[in-house]
Amino acid sequence: MVNVVGSTIARETDAGIYLHAGPEIGVASTKAFTCQLAVLTMLSLFIGRRKFMSQPQCSQLIEGLTEIPQQMTRVLEHSEHIKGIVEKFCDRENWLFLGRGYHYPIALEGALKLKEISYIHAEGMPAAEMKHGPIALISPGMPVVFIATRGQQYDKVISNIEEVRARGGEIIAVATEGDTQINRYSDHVIYIPDTHEPLQPLLSVVPLQLLAYHAAVARGCNVDKPRNLAKSVTVE
Repeated sequence: MVNVVGSTIARETDAGIYLHAGPEIGVASTKAFTCQLAVLTMLSLFIGRRKFMSQPQCSQLIEGLTEIPQQMTRVLEHSEHIKGIVEKFCDRENWLFLGRGYHYPIALEGALKLKEISYIHAEGMPAAEMKHGPIALISPGMPVVFIATRGQQYDKVISNIEEVRARGGEIIAVATEGDTQINRYSDHVIYIPDTHEPLQPLLSVVPLQLLAYHAAVARGCNVDKPRNLAKSVTVE
């Protein structure tokens, strides 16, 4: 998967897919990341259709994929709400990001972005493994971001949230629109539109990227040129 047309990787590869994300101005990639997710989704659908998926299954996901840009726009409208949440916690030096299944990699991305541009220490971990170590990190007032969208593992994520709350952690949840239950367990909620579970990461990552952005701005950091990071890496 390549973004720059005619780049070295594009010339050297045996088979490439262009992202067509356009120039990524900031060092910390955002739109290229979501374009990678979209391309991987389409590639997975292509292989799945060849292997085992039915035409209706593929059509549902493709239709859902076409709605993602409009739904992303709706998520971006929550920017000021996210800014308000971040302002309460941007002085905290340790954050935890937790997700299950499709959302574990998104938890990693959320933690990475926060580290890269705001210089806050953050860890992304699988919520399923929380009891096997990460729970020891929880201290009163610590911001813990959960991706708690509706899906097969929703109830298990709620259980993880309760465990963190019992130890004094401050819960910031990314949840599905219409989910009123999540307010009972979380201190702050950021909603994303409802979509098919395999497509949820395309939406759930946006609030985490906005969270990192607003934290960096609040701390006076250069969002586009974070310290110690280079736009292109030329050494091994």
